[in-house]
Amino acid sequence: MGSRLRAFRRHRLPRRKRHECCARRHGASVWEPIKMPLLVTSASGVNGDGYGALLAFGYDGRPLGVFSSDVRIADPRGLAVDQKKQLLFLNSGSDRVLALDRHGKVLRDTGPIPQLNPGGGIFGPDGRYYIGLRSARTIMALSATLDNAGELLLPAGIVPFPRGFAFSSGGALFLSSGIGPTGEGENTIVAFDQGLSLKPSRLVSDPELSPLDLVVAPNGNIVVSSEHPFGLTDAVTSIREYGAADGDLVRVLSAAGSAEFRRPRGLRFGPDGILYCVARDEVMAFDFASGRCLGAVVRYPRLNGQALAFFP
Repeated sequence: MGSRLRAFRRHRLPRRKRHECCARRHGASVWEPIKMPLLVTSASGVNGDGYGALLAFGYDGRPLGVFSSDVRIADPRGLAVDQKKQLLFLNSGSDRVLALDRHGKVLRDTGPIPQLNPGGGIFGPDGRYYIGLRSARTIMALSATLDNAGELLLPAGIVPFPRGFAFSSGGALFLSSGIGPTGEGENTIVAFDQGLSLKPSRLVSDPELSPLDLVVAPNGNIVVSSEHPFGLTDAVTSIREYGAADGDLVRVLSAAGSAEFRRPRGLRFGPDGILYCVARDEVMAFDFASGRCLGAVVRYPRLNGQALAFFP
């Protein structure tokens, strides 16, 4: 991995491409990307032929290097900023969860949790940090202090292969189930009411959906990154929006030829209200209000991003 990280530090995008990412038409005005670092977890192993590191990019798309070289970060996955915006929580492929400060120093560490195999991570309405468990096929809740054992939010095996999940403003939980690296799984989105009934309702049945991540939009709808059929080189990639009450498909967002947009993964609404999605070779931006693709804010070969976050 060391040679790949050195290559990452040396790589710079051509000047023209960097400036192409700095200004996009956003309605009647010019949209300017957020002027704070964008962090991306780059996969390795079965999750993707990336750098196996937490990478940083400038607001103009410039690669800034590895955000943290702590050896406990291996094949990083989920990423979330705490509610006070002081710490960055990271799910490591070394079966642990870490919390880093803005200098990349690890301040909190769960220590190794046998067979954790974490996926994505978000903060819940109760302030706890929730992580998807790929092997156990459920969700675990951890105290934000990371100093005690986590507890399962749902029984093991609640879905065939958990992908992204999110809470609504009213406390309902939406959990997407997709296809795993070895082909196991089922493409759907299930919903749990605020009491977390152990009998989920199948909310979305879309034959063109294969979810990779899920977020709740500012309008309350569910937004999902999709690659269908999963894993195929000619798969159709898209961002799909569904009604939170009925699961009906509202609209489909696409890259519209502005980038290849292969292997879309983590989604994030930025402080500017723009929807960002990390993919194999770029980070894409979408004007969610209009549904229009704003293009790539980062272009980087073999990025194989899993999650992204803006961390001041």
